[in-house]
Amino acid sequence: MFTVYEAAVDYLFGRLPMYQAIGKAAYKADLKTPETLDKYLGRPHRKFTSIHVAGTNGKGSVSHILAATLQAAGYTVGLYTSPHLKDFRERIKINGTPVFPADVLSFVNEHYEWIEKNQASFFEMTTALAFDYFARRKVDIAVVETGMGGRLDATNIIRPALCVITNIGLDHTEHLGGTLEAIAREKAGIIKWRTPVIIGETLPETEHVFRETARKQKAPLLFAKDCVHVMPDGVYGQRQHFIVQFADAPLATLRVAVDLLGEYQQYNVQAALAALETLRSLPCRVSIPTGNLLYGMEHVAQLTGLRGRWEILEHNPLVICDAGHNAHGLRHSLKQLAETPHHRLHIVFGVVADKDLSAILPLFPRDALYYFTQADLPRALDAADLAAQCHAAGLYGEIVPNVREALSLAKSRATPADVIFVGGSNFVVAEVI
Repeated sequence: MFTVYEAAVDYLFGRLPMYQAIGKAAYKADLKTPETLDKYLGRPHRKFTSIHVAGTNGKGSVSHILAATLQAAGYTVGLYTSPHLKDFRERIKINGTPVFPADVLSFVNEHYEWIEKNQASFFEMTTALAFDYFARRKVDIAVVETGMGGRLDATNIIRPALCVITNIGLDHTEHLGGTLEAIAREKAGIIKWRTPVIIGETLPETEHVFRETARKQKAPLLFAKDCVHVMPDGVYGQRQHFIVQFADAPLATLRVAVDLLGEYQQYNVQAALAALETLRSLPCRVSIPTGNLLYGMEHVAQLTGLRGRWEILEHNPLVICDAGHNAHGLRHSLKQLAETPHHRLHIVFGVVADKDLSAILPLFPRDALYYFTQADLPRALDAADLAAQCHAAGLYGEIVPNVREALSLAKSRATPADVIFVGGSNFVVAEVI
């Protein structure tokens, strides 16, 4: 039994298999344990309305946008996301406030014997903790992000009012499959019987998968592009603006400001708005007045605590970090980076050991100065090994194994007109914010 929160969290980190730390060995390809654990806890997820969000990229941003908007409309909103950047409690929030240490401590102590007996994984226990916490705190609605995939994800025991699948890209191929179609089938596994599903971005290789799965589940299928049209309208200060047209009111436009600066947020805003419009028409009777919607979207980061998405850390020189870590996500962020005015580009770069570098290194600029580094976790690829593979791909720089020291060196060499980008891994970003 544990007497302090820190000891309980250390137990979860160290005793249970954790994908964030050890990768493939922590992955479980079935829902037996989550279902058994859910029954043991009294089916807590059935005590609140939920929205289930999956996708290769953007699911975190979409989840936070939905949570912020619902919160602004006056609902008590649970938000479950992963991984965390700095603090375990980031994963479980109600109205932007992380789960209280005392609640984590009491949950681990109360269920310690069950955990030991059944050897649940870190993610399975964290998911159960979130659902139990949301039920006990009587949230009105919870936004639940999948950890990886969908069909076999521990979150996939819920019965949501609405499902959202943001996009499909090649990531976690060792678990989800090596083609876009195979990955789409895993993500489509969250589609439930007669439950509406929103598809954020559409690809020719994956559209038929969603249509086929939705037909089998008799689930109303909506593509975001058919529901709402979102057009960029400039960046002013720390907010990105969009002009929005809804399909059911094509002559009316809405100007939306979002405090998330990555250009890729256009697609996430479109998916979130399509989801919110659909939610309004469902039996759960969610009401979101336009004024509340606009306020929620303008204050996503403030209301939910979202960080690490094209986040500007400093000026003169401009220091940007972004958590994009696969080819699908990096393609967008590196395009925006190339379009950002700069004299010289410095890139603090680190990845996990199982990252497919052959898919992402061709995306990186050859004329940047690189600082090859590694996050402080067992899964991190050794900085020297990373440098060797990058050199072979025509990317050159220095080896600095400590992330903060790498950023410090980049800042010492940069002029006020330069740009420093920190990325390649959630864990590298975590160490600079």
